[in-house]
Amino acid sequence: MLSERKKQILVIDDEDSIRKVFQWILEGQGYEVETAETGMRAIEKFGEKFFNLALLDIRLPDMEGTELLTMLHKRSPKTMKIMVTGYPSQDNAIKSLNVGADAYIVKPVEPTELVKVVEAKLKEQEDAEGMSQEKIDDWITLRLQKLEQKYEIH
Repeated sequence: MLSERKKQILVIDDEDSIRKVFQWILEGQGYEVETAETGMRAIEKFGEKFFNLALLDIRLPDMEGTELLTMLHKRSPKTMKIMVTGYPSQDNAIKSLNVGADAYIVKPVEPTELVKVVEAKLKEQEDAEGMSQEKIDDWITLRLQKLEQKYEIH
């Protein structure tokens, strides 16, 4: 399920109980989890390290989750970003997806559903990285072949 290095997840929610429950569930699955209670704290943490995935509450005390999502998407486009809301609406969902959310889930979240969405998004991330590495490998192989032909190296 997980590669050798633990995947890094940041849970951003103003509710202490939500942060703790999400952290407990995800650490139980082998992920390394940090939390932030405000958008500004999340931005600080993103400045300190790379997170594979972020779970963002749509309503934070210092900014809207979609505003934070836009900032995080610009700062770390490879991070998978999942919006979490207790106030679902079609407008929120559309806006979230338009500004870079990779998924949108509604509170209360069943633990199995949370894990399923997180695992799916991390798999997408790994697949994208693998494809990039494949392209690099193919380019190197092709380049070596051209050099061998040019300089008649065998």
